[in-house]
Amino acid sequence: METPSTTSTTRVDTAEVPAIELLHLSSVIGRPLVDRTGDRLGRVRDLIVRVGTSPHPPVVGLVVRIGGRDLFVPIAKIAGLRPGKAEFEGERVDLRRFERRPGELLLARDLMARHLINFVGGRLIRANEIELARIDGTWEVVGVDPSSRPVLRRLLPGRTGERVAPGSLVDWASIEPFVAHVPSARLHIPYRKLARLHPAQIADLVEAASHEEGEEIIEAVGRDRELEADVFEELDTEHQLEFIDSRADADAARLLASMAPDAAADLIAEVDQERRLPILNLLPEPQRRKVRSLLSYNPETAGGLMSPDFLALPDSTTVGETLAAIHANTAPPEALNVVFATDPGGDVVGSVSAVRLIQAEPSQPLSAVVRPNLAHLHADWDLGATVRKMSDFNLTVAPVMDHDHHTMLGVVTVDDVISSLMPSGWRRDFGITAAED
Repeated sequence: METPSTTSTTRVDTAEVPAIELLHLSSVIGRPLVDRTGDRLGRVRDLIVRVGTSPHPPVVGLVVRIGGRDLFVPIAKIAGLRPGKAEFEGERVDLRRFERRPGELLLARDLMARHLINFVGGRLIRANEIELARIDGTWEVVGVDPSSRPVLRRLLPGRTGERVAPGSLVDWASIEPFVAHVPSARLHIPYRKLARLHPAQIADLVEAASHEEGEEIIEAVGRDRELEADVFEELDTEHQLEFIDSRADADAARLLASMAPDAAADLIAEVDQERRLPILNLLPEPQRRKVRSLLSYNPETAGGLMSPDFLALPDSTTVGETLAAIHANTAPPEALNVVFATDPGGDVVGSVSAVRLIQAEPSQPLSAVVRPNLAHLHADWDLGATVRKMSDFNLTVAPVMDHDHHTMLGVVTVDDVISSLMPSGWRRDFGITAAED
């Protein structure tokens, strides 16, 4: 089998891939398949790779159009792949029609010009060119060029050169394709790869993707209910509703049940009215009670922003016992940055940060370390009043009290305030969503 020459392929040396000779997929697709004498046998329609077994999928064959039929030609019968042609090695071509097998992808039909997930940085890229190389006698997919250069190269042949621009090649080992559109692929986006990303990064991928691609990502993270809920909370309202609308009431309720009560209340308030009560009634009783309570507040007030989950303990509790309670508590981590102390009558008398607790002696009671004169909010305060109070007192977690100052209703965290201050779609407006190029 012949190795591509340096004059007909691109030699590249990047941080992602060692110095190798590359062959552009576009330089082979649509080009002739010729025999040993150079006579044309047919036209190359696609290259077939098997994924899931190697970080660089091997080419297992070609789809070739011969006599009006798409035929499979195994890579073992290809003497050479060159820009402009593929060379057949053998006595005859098997005339059986091509049939896709499980685990196989067609590079041009399934991947070319489509979105791919680049797990380095957690962003979407577009496969404007797919790069191949012959390594140890095997043709492999080694990378993708998401830059605009391949598009210009096809539009203006000979004017942009054949070389891959330095730094533009993305190693295939860091890439995962969307495969839901692939017939009988039996492939899935690996959950383990997605789980390495922050939920906000995954949400950015979903928002930058098409609905079908986003569904594929959500389905992959659905293996971990907690991660699925975290990702869903990071999505903008438009995308949350898009996915809720495509689910049955029971599936929507299951997802809402795993979300923080304040996030679930915000979302269910946006659901179509005819679905709101059926979904709410399917929530587990503790979550349903919290969500119903939060729905009674104007969303633009402290009550609408607050979470009902927090940690309040008697002021006689020791620091050591308090730290153990933090460890065992299921409230959102940001709400546990501050612990509240109550007197024997149950009234809140002060607060203490988790950092102060770590620094204190474990045997000390909360009453010895809490900060008295609790700065607080009221549920009917608007966003402006809430922001001013939290800013004036440097509060990362602010308690929301009733007007009698006896009952603590919930807490507002600084991330809740920041999210409420940012305009809708701010990630896209500030260029923080996953890049396509």
